[in-house]
Amino acid sequence: MSKFHSLANHFLIAMPALADPHFHHTVTYICEHNEEGAMGIIINRTLPLTIGEVLEQMKIVPSNSLDTTLPIHDGGPVKREHGFVLHTPAGAWETSLVISDELALTTSLDILSAIAYQEGPRRALISLGYAGWGAGQLEEEMAQNAWLSGPADIGILFDTPLEDRWQAAAALLGVDLGRLSSEIGHA
Repeated sequence: MSKFHSLANHFLIAMPALADPHFHHTVTYICEHNEEGAMGIIINRTLPLTIGEVLEQMKIVPSNSLDTTLPIHDGGPVKREHGFVLHTPAGAWETSLVISDELALTTSLDILSAIAYQEGPRRALISLGYAGWGAGQLEEEMAQNAWLSGPADIGILFDTPLEDRWQAAAALLGVDLGRLSSEIGHA
């Protein structure tokens, strides 16, 4: 029997052959992973929705200095009506999952209000929905070579342009995704 290895605070990088439209060419930041399953936030896709529109729906009036055109991320296909804020520093919010010394995932309204008034975390990625796997499901997909995984990098998470995150996350592992074939063969 093998020992369980958590992928929390890791990137899950879709292999080029992964055809599922929910995950094709995605990078998912794994927030929680235990023997009961895993959950993460896709970090390289956005929705046709801005923070200004979300705040308006929540009836929160932002400060004049907030850039209300910032996009909302498509965090994944599960619970798309729920908001998730991946942020640094971890801080103390009503409903937060502390992932590391630097990062937390918060789902409470207090963080959105703080962001609206520019009193929130220094860096934040706001998303609707999340990616989730049941017990053993992620491990099975990993065994089928659907994913690469490696330690997360704050720079990729917050500073790398959206369209470059897939390649950049793989490059952390020394992998050039453009050189991988989606063909399966035998030697």
